Amino acid sequence: MNARKSTPDSASPLPVLPDVLLPGLKLVFCGTAAGTVSAQRGQYYAHPQNRFWEILYEAGFTPHRLAPADYASLPAHGIGLTDVAKHSFGMDHELPRDALGRMAADALRQRIVQCAPRALAFTSLKAGRSVLGPKTVIGLQPVSFGLTQIWVLPSPSPAARKSWDAQPWHNLARTLRETMPG
Repeated sequence: MNARKSTPDSASPLPVLPDVLLPGLKLVFCGTAAGTVSAQRGQYYAHPQNRFWEILYEAGFTPHRLAPADYASLPAHGIGLTDVAKHSFGMDHELPRDALGRMAADALRQRIVQCAPRALAFTSLKAGRSVLGPKTVIGLQPVSFGLTQIWVLPSPSPAARKSWDAQPWHNLARTLRETMPG
């Protein structure tokens, strides 16, 4: 498996990881692309040092800690998953130039508008900026996709450990509890 692309071209119909998107979700988390470990295991946020599953529980998104293999159970908690780049994997700097380009951003917007979650949270500044623009900052965004509120969160990736800040994740969880109970 090539560390930069899992398919010979971006026209391939098979994504590296399947979307977990259904109508009626409260929240969808969106990364840049599957990491190498995630692509190899076929599971979102699968690197053992990735903080995603830990922060989901700590911030109160889930009632107990889940593992990467449990990703398909997230809709039971009102949560979905996707990535900007669906046909590439690896670290952000390894992705093909067009993997996070306009076509990928437009396709993401279309998927989100179609399933209409209450909120979309990019799980890294890079993912948020690839879709929303270079001046995007961490936190609640002043734009939306239809009725979907947009957030950008610090990356839980081990590669971003130096810039890790759990507070924006807690802020999102608190806002969802206050504005979208149940």
